[in-house]
Amino acid sequence: MRLRDLFDNTRWWVDHATFPFDEIAARFHRDLVWIHPFPNGNGRHSRMMANALLRSLGQPAFTWGRGGHLVAANEVRAKYLAALRAADQGDHQLLLAFVRS
Repeated sequence: MRLRDLFDNTRWWVDHATFPFDEIAARFHRDLVWIHPFPNGNGRHSRMMANALLRSLGQPAFTWGRGGHLVAANEVRAKYLAALRAADQGDHQLLLAFVRS
């Protein structure tokens, strides 16, 4: 149900230009990670899906910290996780900055 709701919400955001495309994809990513549909690989999956969404809208894919390794513990991953935590609290600015950094 949560996945269907997310896809319905995302379609609404696109159809009604609720947010700019980058914000739609970033919110989609955050919500998909939060739903956590798999035991492992949810971050990788949601990043891939956000990029697929952007490409379907004719937009360039996110850079996700300029190719920094987001799976292993490092400074780039720490920034990514901090941005996701802020988005969990409703502040998407760090995530929007990170996805194009």
